[in-house]
Amino acid sequence: MPHDATTDQDVGAAAAIVATLGMPQARIAPAYFYDQRGSALFERITRLPEYYPTRTENAIMAMHGRDIGSHIAAKAAVIELGAGNCEKAHRLCALIRPRCYVAVDISGAFLQASVAGLRRAFPALDVRTVVADINGEIRLPAAVPSQPRLAYYPGSSIGNFDPQPAVALLSRIRCLLGEAGALLVGVDLVKEEAVLDAAYNDAAGITAAFNLNVLDHLNCLIGADFDRREWRHRAFFNRAQSRIEMHLEAATNLHVTWAGGGRDFRCGERIHTESSYKYRREDFAQLLAQAGFRQQACWTDPRRWFAVFLATV
Repeated sequence: MPHDATTDQDVGAAAAIVATLGMPQARIAPAYFYDQRGSALFERITRLPEYYPTRTENAIMAMHGRDIGSHIAAKAAVIELGAGNCEKAHRLCALIRPRCYVAVDISGAFLQASVAGLRRAFPALDVRTVVADINGEIRLPAAVPSQPRLAYYPGSSIGNFDPQPAVALLSRIRCLLGEAGALLVGVDLVKEEAVLDAAYNDAAGITAAFNLNVLDHLNCLIGADFDRREWRHRAFFNRAQSRIEMHLEAATNLHVTWAGGGRDFRCGERIHTESSYKYRREDFAQLLAQAGFRQQACWTDPRRWFAVFLATV
């Protein structure tokens, strides 16, 4: 009897979720934030006054766009990882006029709606989609030119990975690029804690809703019975690790069940849902080197809150 690949993948994901929920420090991988509602909530976060990364990165691209474009090979195939709403791809494609564009994202329905707008804006551009979790293998369509390729990873998402998994991800990205490939990546930099705290604890509560929405997504994925009303959003800066941590904290003693098991949570016990590392420029350059990249250029905003790195194979 042939394997159902989709079912195998779903079973594997469910097993991984249950395994991390059962750890002494329960965890949920950030990839599971991004069901359709989670993706829409994140787009709202990027427009909040407290959330500086998106507008700061956009300002860097506007200020240094011509210089950035001069470092990128002509007619490159752009592979955007975690493409989301493809808004940043609009700016990049207008800047460098790539040969083709491949949007990679875990949220398939959201991705299809996003690339429709890109196709309207650039009707001559070969636009393709890949629904995949970048934590695993990414298989590009055979028609994507082998070189030159530019991997585009904006938005400081690399900060969601602990340093060694970040190096592993960067190494996998390098393998996608072949010869003469390059990586353009956004990186959030160390700054005042008050700025960081506000960005992850916005007054409107959108980040809290985004964090809590992962519980509803897990209910669908593993047949759990999480009740978001029993949990609180917590986000703070861990100075020793140089990272923002997001957690969900149990508001009371409770028991959660899922297919084949469950767990007790004490009042105040937390599930770690996300880390967001804040780097010094020299520290991130070291990560690139460990992954086999050579740093070619780095651009920042005047306050040095954010950086865009270009690295080559």
